[in-house]
Amino acid sequence: MQGIWTIIATVGGGLGLFLLGMRHLSDGLQAASGRGLGRFMSLATGRRIAGVATGIAATLVVQSSSIVAVVLVGFVTSRLMKLSEAITVLIGANIGTTFTVWLMAFAPSPETLGLSAFTLGALMYFPVRRGKVRHAGLALVGLGLVFLGMSIMKEGIEPIRESERISAALKCLDAKDLPHVALVALISAVFTAVIQSSAAAIVIFMTFASAGLITYETAVSALFGANIGTTVTGWIASIGGTRVAKRTALANTLMNLGGSVILLPFVLPVIVPAGKALFAGSIASANVMLPIAATDTVFSLLRGVMFFPLVGRLERLLERLVPEKEDERVHLSSLNALAKASPTIAISQALEEVRFMAKSVAEMMDGLRLIVSQDRSDGGEAKLLAREELLDGIQRDVTVFIGELLPRRMSSEMANLAKDAMKLTDELESASDALAAVARAVARVRAGGERLSGGDLAAILGIHDAAAELMATCISQQGARMSQAKELKGKIVMARELQLLRIGSGSSAVSVLAALDILNAYERLRTHALAIAFISHILNEK
Repeated sequence: MQGIWTIIATVGGGLGLFLLGMRHLSDGLQAASGRGLGRFMSLATGRRIAGVATGIAATLVVQSSSIVAVVLVGFVTSRLMKLSEAITVLIGANIGTTFTVWLMAFAPSPETLGLSAFTLGALMYFPVRRGKVRHAGLALVGLGLVFLGMSIMKEGIEPIRESERISAALKCLDAKDLPHVALVALISAVFTAVIQSSAAAIVIFMTFASAGLITYETAVSALFGANIGTTVTGWIASIGGTRVAKRTALANTLMNLGGSVILLPFVLPVIVPAGKALFAGSIASANVMLPIAATDTVFSLLRGVMFFPLVGRLERLLERLVPEKEDERVHLSSLNALAKASPTIAISQALEEVRFMAKSVAEMMDGLRLIVSQDRSDGGEAKLLAREELLDGIQRDVTVFIGELLPRRMSSEMANLAKDAMKLTDELESASDALAAVARAVARVRAGGERLSGGDLAAILGIHDAAAELMATCISQQGARMSQAKELKGKIVMARELQLLRIGSGSSAVSVLAALDILNAYERLRTHALAIAFISHILNEK
């Protein structure tokens, strides 16, 4: 018999290839789909059936229910999707993930299929520098690695039958009664949580069963644990996130755990006998992959049927178990797991922060007009300055977040969108700085016991209204921007000349300097508005 370390290295290497292949397969398919995947998943609104169908289809695309769960955590965190909608998508995702097991079960020669897919993928990937063809080639390379990893794991497992110690240890896991069924499910759950791939865990147990190292009953029991362990990825994604993100992760765990607990007592008396009756020929010839794949699908369907009518009640239960905090805002740093799992959709989450910045600038414009027009301070300056500091932090978060995303694999379209998002956050943050400068200048005048004169106030309010209109036009991409910008420029130049004429005429130096600072700030705001106009198209990206 081969040495134990040789066996471990072979099985471990095969598992590594399998997981690497799943990663490349998912990355390639996501990059090839571009914004399509995010737009498709956003369709899971309204009807529950549509949500289940979306979950199934999305999992077929990314080949991982764990990645779909991470994406849903990001969607719910950013409030792009309701919790009830995410639950229906999770039901579909847990059904769709069984396709991978069927793919493995019907592979007649994993090594041949793997080499064929690898060859075709390499021909598509290496000659092409960019584009969907290259990403599709990467997906095929990943699929080839999946099959090759499966073949290597099978070769590594074969010599184990010659080891009496290992065989005896595996026989101790024989699911001969309910306690042993639960023990196998627990071991499978822990193993799946470690490797974070239910498909890989199920394939390993299928291979053990095909080699005669474990019984059909044991392999079926392992399915339940694998479906529980795979929910760990969602919990990792929710770390540092909002309460609603934790509800999404908990929903996935409760459905998978609840379904397993309910169906586990029926493994030996109902599920195993049914499988043996329907697939008697396959089991007799030690070909248990097909019946295990069928059992996995039936289990996922039964779990979906159980929880589909209870979506509303489950949502209310989660709201009680994880109460929401008031004014809780999502931070991009809490979406690191999403960035790793799906860079393309992570960019969509970053765009939500950019839209928040644009909305905040518009609100600051409204607040600033009140500050300028009032005779005394009512605390509006403090609120405006606090929002400006918030936008400073968001700009830093977006820049760091997208900076970490850009080296990852994505389409050129999404990469350009990410770069434009960084540019826009810089311009929006600079616009908020200009608004804050106006508020500070007004505060200096009031601190000296003075006020803006009637003529100065009217001129500044007119400039403010023109600047607000220009900013709104540039953000929404409506109207003729250049004519508005020229009109605003003319008002600022005229007002600045009038202020310079006031110097030495008995006017307060404090008020004159403050007025000049205000006008200079509006000039900077005009420049930033025009820059925003060129890249504001990303605010309308979905």
